[in-house]
Parts: sequence; structure tokens; C-alpha cells
Amino acid sequence: MNTALDNKHSHPPLSGTNTNLRDDQTVVVPPATPREEAPAGDGNISTGGTPKKNRFLHRALAGAGVLIVGLAVGAYYFQFVAPYESTDNAFIEGNVIPLASQVPGRVAELLVKDNQAVQSGEVILKIDPRDYEASLAQARADLAAAHSRVEQAQAQVNASQAKVAQAQAAVVAADAENQRAADDLKRYESVESRAVSKSAFDAAQSQARAAAANWDAARSQAQAAEADVALSQAGVVTAGATVQQAEAKLRQAELNLSYTQVAAPEDGRVTRRVVEQGAYIQPGQALMAIVPRRYWVIANFKEIQLTHMRPGQPVEVGVDAYPGRTFKGHVESIQSGAGARFSLFPPENATGNYIKVVQRVPVKILLDDLPGNDLALGPGMSVVPTVRVK
Repeated sequence: MNTALDNKHSHPPLSGTNTNLRDDQTVVVPPATPREEAPAGDGNISTGGTPKKNRFLHRALAGAGVLIVGLAVGAYYFQFVAPYESTDNAFIEGNVIPLASQVPGRVAELLVKDNQAVQSGEVILKIDPRDYEASLAQARADLAAAHSRVEQAQAQVNASQAKVAQAQAAVVAADAENQRAADDLKRYESVESRAVSKSAFDAAQSQARAAAANWDAARSQAQAAEADVALSQAGVVTAGATVQQAEAKLRQAELNLSYTQVAAPEDGRVTRRVVEQGAYIQPGQALMAIVPRRYWVIANFKEIQLTHMRPGQPVEVGVDAYPGRTFKGHVESIQSGAGARFSLFPPENATGNYIKVVQRVPVKILLDDLPGNDLALGPGMSVVPTVRVK
């Protein structure tokens, strides 16, 4: 059977083509033109619109989306960014109290370990006290001897005063004898020479001169006795000063003995312990340090961040060592000057080429709620404070 005939009968006639063909002619069918696909888009958008209208609608929706995103970003900025100032150039600060001995000696007992918590007044180190106990006993003996010398000096004063009384009595007796001898001589002189023998008159004169000399001697002895009293009283004062010196040495010996027990000055933790039991230490030698649980934050803000920052503003402090935990605080003070100005070698901007660099100013932040002992916070740890300035 003819193939052309099979093709002729197997295909329906195409519109617009000549069907009156001979059997030996081949029918050429032109390829069908593909139908245009509708542009992909939102299922809600009708595909019956023109492409120009569709493009306009897409641009309007994109602009609305950008506007919404911009408004959201702006609202977030003014609500959560603009009212705050933050920096990661901040560290925990605190007191570090170095401990040293006030007396030399060998460490007899070491009662603490590294990073141990201690209480104020707790003994943490003991020095061999035997030398200081002996010094204390010697000081007590010296004080007793000084008190004895005071008593001896006081007894000497009493004896000197008794001598003064005796000498004054002798002066009175010598004065009476002198007066009697003088009266006798006057009586001999008042009578005629024939009535009194020459020897009696000479004896009366001799007795008068002797009585006068004895009176002068008694007065000199009384003055000497009074001088001895003054000297004895000076001895009492000297002995009293010796007592005061002995008492001072006794107090010093007691202090030195008490210094053999080194106690913690405040509550805190032991750090930087460099002493070991059995070591011989000298006064002023660093033994360890105590870090009290008093912390604050020094935050180095850029100077352009200080425009609205004031003391008393609330702060939230995040600690790098404990992510997810924040601590409340407030701005305590702002340093009067940039940190570079108070460095060991402050910059000299008046020489050479100058490049402006934003300076940082230390701000002191106090923590309102100190963490417990379960958190190992300490000076030098990094924090991120956020200050609400508006």
C-alpha cells in the first residue's frame, strides 16, 4: 500500500491547505507555533493584565516592603539603640590589699591556701613567737626594776627631807646658843674691867664667836640638806621617766608578739600567695594579697559617647565569663580628663604631624547587686556595660 496514501488518510486535513493532492505528492505540515506562557507571579495577581501594569504593581509592592522595613529599623533604633551607650573596653576593678609581716621571723604555721575565702580578723599565718616572748619577759622585768628605782628615789627624798628638818633644828639651837653667848659678852662688856677678870672676858668673847660660827655652820648644813631634797626629787623624776621608757618597751614587746600572728584585714579571698611554711620572712616582704568583695567597673567610653551621660544613670553590665547574666548598676562618676592624659607618657600633640584620634574617658560604674561567692569575679575581668542615657 502507498505510504503517501497512508499519511493522507491518517492525518486530518489542515485548514488553509489544499486537499486535492495526488497520491504521489507529499503533504508538508508546518510546525505549530508554541503558545506564550503567562509570566510567573503572585497567585493573587490576575494574568489577564498587561505586562506594564504588572511591573508597576510589583514595584509598588517592593517599595511598600522597603518602607515597612525602614520604619521597623528606625523604630528599633530609636527604641533600643539610640537611648543606650555601650563599650567593650571595660573591666572590673577592686581593692587588692597586699599582706606583709611587721616583724622578722620564721613561718611556723600557714593556715590558708590559694584562693581561699577568709574573714576579717582570721589568723592566716603564724611566726615563731619564742624570741618575742623572751623580749616581752625582759621588758616586764625592766619595768619592775624601774618601779623599784622610783620607790628608792622617793625614799631618798624622804630621807633628805628628814635631814633638812634635823638641820633646821640645829640651826635653831645654834642660833639660841649664839644669842646667849652674845648676851653674855654684852654683859661682860657693860661692867667695869676691874669687876671681871681678863680670862673670863676672853672666854665670853671666844664663846660668842664660836656660837656665831656654829650658827653659820648649821645654816649651811640646812641649805645642803635642802639641796639634797631637790636632788632626790630630781632622782624621782628620772626614775619615773625610766618607768615610762620601760612601759613603752613593754608595749612594743607586746605588739611585736602580737605581730607574730598575721590576720586578714577584711573579708575576701587569698590571692598571689608566695610564702610557704618554714620560710624566713622580713618586715615589709610581700606574702600574699586579699581581694575584698567590693567590685566596680571602669568603662573607657569614647568621648563622643559622653554627650548625654550623667552620674546616676542606670547600667546593665554583662560579664564575658558568664554569658547570659547581667548585673544592675549605675554611673558613679566620670573622670575629668581622658585616660591618655594621665598615662605614664602622655601624648605631646604640640609637636610633629597631628592626627586626631577619638579619646577614651574612664567612667566609674558601681554594681547595685554584687554577685555571690559562686561567681569568681575579680579585678581585671572583661565586661560590657550598657548605659541608658535617654
